[in-house]
Amino acid sequence: MSVGATYDAYRGRLETYFDRTAFDAWAKLTSDAPVSGIRATVRAGRDEMRTRLLDWLPADLTGKRILDAGCGTGALAVEAAKRGASVVAVDVSAQLVNLARERLPSELDIDFRAGDMLGDHGEFDHVVAMDSLIHYRFADIVAAAARLQARTRGTLLFTVAPRTPLLLAFQGIGKLFPRSDRSPAIIPASPARLMRDLAQNGWTAGRDARTSTAFYKSHAIEMVRG
Repeated sequence: MSVGATYDAYRGRLETYFDRTAFDAWAKLTSDAPVSGIRATVRAGRDEMRTRLLDWLPADLTGKRILDAGCGTGALAVEAAKRGASVVAVDVSAQLVNLARERLPSELDIDFRAGDMLGDHGEFDHVVAMDSLIHYRFADIVAAAARLQARTRGTLLFTVAPRTPLLLAFQGIGKLFPRSDRSPAIIPASPARLMRDLAQNGWTAGRDARTSTAFYKSHAIEMVRG
């Protein structure tokens, strides 16, 4: 399934946002540095979601190949590598990828790449896309997830923005940031509908769960091959 022109357009906006507009803010958010109350709840929510997705992966990943699709500064990729996985970590932001390389513990080896997470990165045992599809329209999410399924031997784990009063009111977490580093809009999507649409061609819907802190709302979905 091919993604539409809107996918490419939105991906370009994300590249501009993370590389030029909000790099410093996101570098701080993904560190241990003190942040404001609102950003602290976003950080806590992201930490909780990352832990959930990692819990859905096998405890021992030795010999497994993992794609971290939309890796940001590499926190999930690092944890997967600590479990023995061979990790390819891709992000549209070259700036965030460079920061991920700088933060990488010396004892680990992760293949960080700047570019499109849907590019030709090979085949994988598991693919994780945490908060990587939340800025895209529903049709683009389905098409992108299907593309990732096509190169996944085991499970695809990804998150979407659930339709909640908070997200509808603010049109996404990014609008809670100062205007100078405000993110592109987050587009709510129906987890149940996504799971139905992607449960075909040998795939079944697995677990799903929501992470909710004061200013972070995200819904995790597991799709299982076979």
